[in-house]
Amino acid sequence: MENRLIVTAAPHIVDRSSTQKLMGNVIIALLPSVLASVVIFGIRALLVEAVTVFACVAFEYVYCYLMKKPIPVGDLSAVVTGLILAMNLPVSIPLWIAIVGAFVAIVITKQLFGGIGFNLANPALVGRLFLFTSFASRMTTWTFPETFSGVDALSTATPLVAGQTTPLPVLDLFLGVHGGVLGETSSIAILLGFIYLVATKTISPAIPLTYVGTVALMAFLFIGPTHVMLHVLGGGLLFGAVFMATDYVTSPFTLKGKIIFGIGMGLITWAIRYWGNMAEGVSYAILLMNLFVPYINDLTRQKPLGGVKKK
Repeated sequence: MENRLIVTAAPHIVDRSSTQKLMGNVIIALLPSVLASVVIFGIRALLVEAVTVFACVAFEYVYCYLMKKPIPVGDLSAVVTGLILAMNLPVSIPLWIAIVGAFVAIVITKQLFGGIGFNLANPALVGRLFLFTSFASRMTTWTFPETFSGVDALSTATPLVAGQTTPLPVLDLFLGVHGGVLGETSSIAILLGFIYLVATKTISPAIPLTYVGTVALMAFLFIGPTHVMLHVLGGGLLFGAVFMATDYVTSPFTLKGKIIFGIGMGLITWAIRYWGNMAEGVSYAILLMNLFVPYINDLTRQKPLGGVKKK
């Protein structure tokens, strides 16, 4: 009698998925990028990542404790937010600025809106944009080792800026031997994370593929084939497409909606890169499309089997 059949309304979850398990998969997928950041930028990259993660977890714990709310630190979502935020920071960022970004991400963007599942935009994304607006010079100072030995540090422009005249070799773009924030430089590390997330069914490939494909198509049409790989691998497109645009709360839940979402982000990203006065546009594109997600979900919602269409 204990194994009763319980009939409830859809959706029906038929596996043992949990927030903790899904967030754990994202953390594992981020590990190649974390390792690549330490190899390319030196041990300080690990310090920035550790401080940002600790700050996110601490802010969530303290806020929920003071508000007498259940403390959700165990679901690992704050750890994921901290890692993604750290991956969007340059290695030279002062640690106190990273802590400010963690506060904006966790307290303002996530908890003040009700916690996980209620935020309108990706918390790490909002934290990154806040820091970019408030500390522009710090956020656009990219330092990387001249060699993998960690010596002779140089400050240089990202490939999207420097490569407009002379694009970097594709191998350098894949390996990440160039300036940029911690998580965007090594394309191979990001692709390894993407493969793991798709293989474990943590994310659908629809959003990353349509997003990156749209930007690649626009680069081919407006500039030509020689700059396509530059725009795909040279900025934050891959990292944003894999780890930020696929956030469960702020992305559509239907396949048709995911495709529309990806194409929309691609068009906005290209418009900012091509017609705007800044080389990058990934963060703004994701944020703008996050705001349209409720409407995309409503317009692409599947009709129930046997349901009657409204007149």
